[in-house]
Amino acid sequence: MNAIVQPVPGWLTPTLLNEAATAASAEGEPVLVSLQRLSSRSPEDVLDAVGRHTGLPAVSLPELEAMAPDFSLVSYGECLERECLQMTDARGVRHFVSGNPLDAALYTWAAHKIPGYFRLAFSHPLELKAMLSRLEAHQQAISQVIRLEQGAISRANGAESEEISLRSIARDESQVVRLVNSTLYDAHKSGASDIHFENTPLGLVIKYRIDGVLGAARQLPDVSLAEQVISRVKVMAELDIGEKRVPQDGRFAVNIAGREIDFRVSVMPGLFGEDAVLRILDKQSLTAELAQLSLDLLGIEASAQQTIRRLASQPYGMLLVTGPTGSGKTTTLYATLSEINHGDDKIITIEDPVEYQLPGVLQIPVNERKGLTFAKGLRSILRHDPDRILVGEIRDRETAEIAVQAALTGHLVFTTVHANNVFDVLSRFRHMGVDAYSFVTALNGVVAQRLVRLNCPHCLEACEPDDGLLQASGIARGVLAGHLLQRGRGCAHCRGTGYKGRRALTEVLVLNDEMRELILQQAPIARLKEVARVHGMASMRQEALEAVKRGQTTLQEINRVTFVE
Repeated sequence: MNAIVQPVPGWLTPTLLNEAATAASAEGEPVLVSLQRLSSRSPEDVLDAVGRHTGLPAVSLPELEAMAPDFSLVSYGECLERECLQMTDARGVRHFVSGNPLDAALYTWAAHKIPGYFRLAFSHPLELKAMLSRLEAHQQAISQVIRLEQGAISRANGAESEEISLRSIARDESQVVRLVNSTLYDAHKSGASDIHFENTPLGLVIKYRIDGVLGAARQLPDVSLAEQVISRVKVMAELDIGEKRVPQDGRFAVNIAGREIDFRVSVMPGLFGEDAVLRILDKQSLTAELAQLSLDLLGIEASAQQTIRRLASQPYGMLLVTGPTGSGKTTTLYATLSEINHGDDKIITIEDPVEYQLPGVLQIPVNERKGLTFAKGLRSILRHDPDRILVGEIRDRETAEIAVQAALTGHLVFTTVHANNVFDVLSRFRHMGVDAYSFVTALNGVVAQRLVRLNCPHCLEACEPDDGLLQASGIARGVLAGHLLQRGRGCAHCRGTGYKGRRALTEVLVLNDEMRELILQQAPIARLKEVARVHGMASMRQEALEAVKRGQTTLQEINRVTFVE
């Protein structure tokens, strides 16, 4: 089919193109971005005009997403360096897509790299970067560092079990050591909170958890390599590499870009071999953030902040924060402690591990190998004349009873427990065997929270939910009438996900005499919720819907982290 050649718009002159090229070189930005800025035209206008000028088709981000990437001839590293992509469409036609259609040398280079027929095209450089960022989840730096060869990989288990500097990755002789170290580097660079090494019948899958969402980072189709990778992790964490039948826990530290990064390691036996999960703790970064940490910075609603501050200012009692692992419970407690730490109270914490370093606070790390448990440490703390006590987590009846007694004897106790919502906490302590009267007397309030991803501010666009999404969300269209709903389209800043950063969603239950009486009478949860609403408690789902109405996040995201009411 013959394409109709459209005339080039009058505003796109050779002079303007030269100015854009000069500005791009001076500012270090893509030529099309400079052209868009200098011409004050929309991205669509710029793409259309440049397409007419060069005779090349412009490819949008959705069109890129519909194609399959091909790194067999042009590696991911080369694509990243030259800002291009080789893609294959549904019909099997190959496309070479560039972010700079004015770079004739790049297309000449592609002609030498890619044999046979392929089509030339271009895309907006920011959308191309978004696609590259999205594909980075499958093509991390380990693919540039590691070149897996046939046969056994020698000296994999002979690596020294000591702190390492990832700046020496390229010089390390052991490929397994380089693979593990590159994974640690990539995960930290990507802002991951956890690394998962998962064994499958075909080999090893490496996943990163970023902003609370787990995604594949790398697949290694080599069963023998998978076992050696897990062994390397166990060596670094000083675990028993010969024991593969029981779970093991450990930790190690490495140096990345001149700062010490801690890793907590959990190894678990599975059907196809051992799996390992590494929690990443950048204490230096966290300590710097903590210097300015407050409930405001966590994104907690103003009304919830006011309630939490009131509960944290009581002379004695217990404030519980609940939620799943990784929901920000510890961060909320530290933000609360930071706000009340004026230097006139003795504040002592016992944690496993000490994740943040608080100035002016005595922090005690749990060491079960040496016999220092939460319960034993808490008993010792009570003899150290504290005013405020933070217990990292209540896991058993003994710790729970000591914490309750501390709250009843004039101390203000902050602690966390794993439960789904503020009302599940009550049954959790009941199942631990804690005396109900003592518990409700000591308890001032409960904060339940989740972390929700926020729309990327760099690629925001208006959106309209369809009927299926509204039905799945349990809301009528009229509820959202008059509100501008937004979502992130996906860009280089958010790695193509549409989300960047997170905030806390909370619900706060304040115990009053009526609530305490109902709890002691073991009233139904429905009755407790009704009374809590009468006294002004907003559910987490209500807070989440308000965030959607303000355009901060999406219905899909709040459905992921909260229950539909």
